[in-house]
Amino acid sequence: MFIGDMVDYTLITAPVIIDGTSHDPILNGAVLIQDSKIVSVGEASKISAPEGSEVKKIEYPNSTILPGLVDSHVHLIGVGDGRTGDELVALPDGVLAIQAARNARKHLYSGVTTIRDCGARNSITFDLRESMEHGFTPGPRLVLSGRPIAIVGGHLSYFGQPTTGVVECQESVRQLVKEGADFIKITATGGSTKTSSPLLPSFNLDELESIVSEAHKFQRHVAAHCTSTEGIRRAFLAGVDTIIHAMFFAPDGEVDYDQELVDQIAEKGVFVNHNLAQTLELVEKMEILKKDFGLSPDEEEELEKAKYYNSLREVWFDRMKCSGVTLVAGSDSAWSYYLMGEFYKEIIAHFDYGMTAMEAIVSATLDAAKSCCVDDIVGSIEHGKNADLVVIDGNPLEDINSLSNVLDVFKDGVLVDRSV
Repeated sequence: MFIGDMVDYTLITAPVIIDGTSHDPILNGAVLIQDSKIVSVGEASKISAPEGSEVKKIEYPNSTILPGLVDSHVHLIGVGDGRTGDELVALPDGVLAIQAARNARKHLYSGVTTIRDCGARNSITFDLRESMEHGFTPGPRLVLSGRPIAIVGGHLSYFGQPTTGVVECQESVRQLVKEGADFIKITATGGSTKTSSPLLPSFNLDELESIVSEAHKFQRHVAAHCTSTEGIRRAFLAGVDTIIHAMFFAPDGEVDYDQELVDQIAEKGVFVNHNLAQTLELVEKMEILKKDFGLSPDEEEELEKAKYYNSLREVWFDRMKCSGVTLVAGSDSAWSYYLMGEFYKEIIAHFDYGMTAMEAIVSATLDAAKSCCVDDIVGSIEHGKNADLVVIDGNPLEDINSLSNVLDVFKDGVLVDRSV
């Protein structure tokens, strides 16, 4: 639901504005909006509508205005209660569609105005977007892959697009583009899917190259799930635009961090979505369970494994950051135990793992928008861009945790009614 009055301009003011493009905030700032677009942003004393215009003024004392957040990695059909994808797809499409609409609403209400969905079954997310266009349900702007392209039995292959060989890879891209895919998602390694191995690459290099070449021909970007070093290497050589997870493991499970490969990723400008908060969330949930009820030996092993992965991610995150890799925020919710509506946890994790507060916010706004190829319309508060804004109670540059304190959300210049 959206709230709006028929006025010429809307002028929004706050003590702090983070526009997404500057290293420094705008103090005592204002954003001037006309219809769905940003007209100007700057110090409030220098921002005004044309003389004679009707202006609606909204003041936010003790608050910060940010660009609408951009979550570069979600699964809208997820539940976030710990169930695996193999269990998730046992549910009917109608049930998953209702859950997707529920998740979209939660993310929007939490300040996320754009999301990139990295894989759903059949046509569920395409249908959701059509429903949103008809005004049947609220939600963020959707950047959709539809079904991820996987090998037979590979990670997420149960979502409906298993593919073998160069020709089928090309056909899969063309089919998804026909259905309305904004980008192509590849599972370049196995993952949590029972019939796959996260330590092994899935596609052959020529298959990956055919997917990327065909996607780029249709001006679609490509994001690849990679949980092994060889998977990352093949995805990079094939020319993918975003590497998801970026886990550096050899086939035997040993750590295999490749600095030369990381340097090449940085030099070419390939984005990396490292996914920090999901495993942090798992550890937090299991620690609570351990305290309240105790854990079985298998659960204890799972907890220690998650802690180990977190320690590795912290090291890898720092090394990639220091190497100049553009690390973009993407939650991977609602997978595992990570509920949607809590994207702020991913941004806080970027801060905890070594970014400044400003860098962490940019990773979830302009840099994430660049990764999703929508930075021409969202991701920063600039003249001509869509007026997607989130208002925070407090100053996240002083206390990053205040990102959870959302006062208001604007999408396309309209105040979102979060009461319904």
